[in-house]
Formats: sequence, structure tokens, C-alpha cells
Amino acid sequence: MAEGKRELLERLAGRIRECTACPLCEGRTQAVPGEGSPDARVVFVGEAPGRDEDAQGRPFVGRSGQLLRQTIREAGWREDEVFIANVLKCRPPDNRDPADEEIQACRAWLIAQLVTIRPRLIVTLGRYSMALLIKPGLRITQIRGQHVVRDGFVVLPTYHPSAVLRDQDKLADFRRDITKARRLSEVIDDNGRLNV
Repeated sequence: MAEGKRELLERLAGRIRECTACPLCEGRTQAVPGEGSPDARVVFVGEAPGRDEDAQGRPFVGRSGQLLRQTIREAGWREDEVFIANVLKCRPPDNRDPADEEIQACRAWLIAQLVTIRPRLIVTLGRYSMALLIKPGLRITQIRGQHVVRDGFVVLPTYHPSAVLRDQDKLADFRRDITKARRLSEVIDDNGRLNV
């Protein structure tokens, strides 16, 4: 009998915690696989764990995480209905931007999580997850709030919550995008087709 999604995600998380595929493993307190429902209709994907995430082993638990989680709740989801992850599973030193080789080393973990969960919608948070899951070289301002279909997934890019904290002018757009994500998740069928 095939393993259930929860068991598969737990096995993936165990392997992520032991991963030594790139040098980031040497400086981590703990890896941050991601968390949430194995049956999530939506998966939120950021860029990398920060200091608080590295300490707790959980994604988006610092200031930007509080904003993300509050906005998710305001859109009408419970946190246990969604899945939250990052492109990188280990914290880069001094919260620097992810390096290409680190993204490539971690890419398979994120793809395995997405294939296991099969969400109706992926919300990319910031440019690194957008570049990985939509198209390299895009600027967030070119495509933010517009959903696209890539590799059988509907993907909606928006700002990273940390960018919103730095520039409050982005807050209204960020909230609109998360609200749009909620609506989209309700009209996408299990085969990734929009029924509008």
C-alpha cells in the first residue's frame, strides 16, 4: 500500500534535516523543511529561513512570518489548511540572498514537496521562488498578482513579506494578492484547471 502524503512529507523532512548537499548545512542550527497540511490547496514558497526560523526549525516565524500568517488568516484560511515552505531549507549566513548553487542544491526538496502535496495553487513570495517556479529574470513588479500555469501548477507571485515590512506602500497589494490566492484556490480543480 502506498504511503500517505503526511508520511511522505515527514520522510522528506527527515532527509532535509540530514542534507549536506551544500555548505549551508555547516552553519545551520537546524534545517527548515516547511510545515502545514499535506492536503493543502495552496502552498506559500519564500526564499530562505532567517535567524528565527533557523532557531525554531519552522518557516516564517519572525516578523515577516507574522505578517504572512496574519494575512493568510485575514484571507479566510486557518494556518493548518495551507503549507508554508522556502526555496532554501537552511539559513544563508547573515540572511544574505540565496546563491544559485544553493538554490540548485535545494530545488529537488521543494519540487518533491510540491509533487507530494499537489496544491491547486502555489504563491511565490519574492523573486527567488518566482524565478525558480515561473521564469528566471522576471522582475516582481512585472508579474506580481498575475497567475500563470507552469509545469501543471497554477502559480501566483507576490511580494516577500519582508519587502512589505520595508516598504509599507506594498502592503495593500500584498493583501490583495493573498485574497486573490484564496479566490483562485476555490476555482482551480484537482487537475489544475481554472473553472471560472
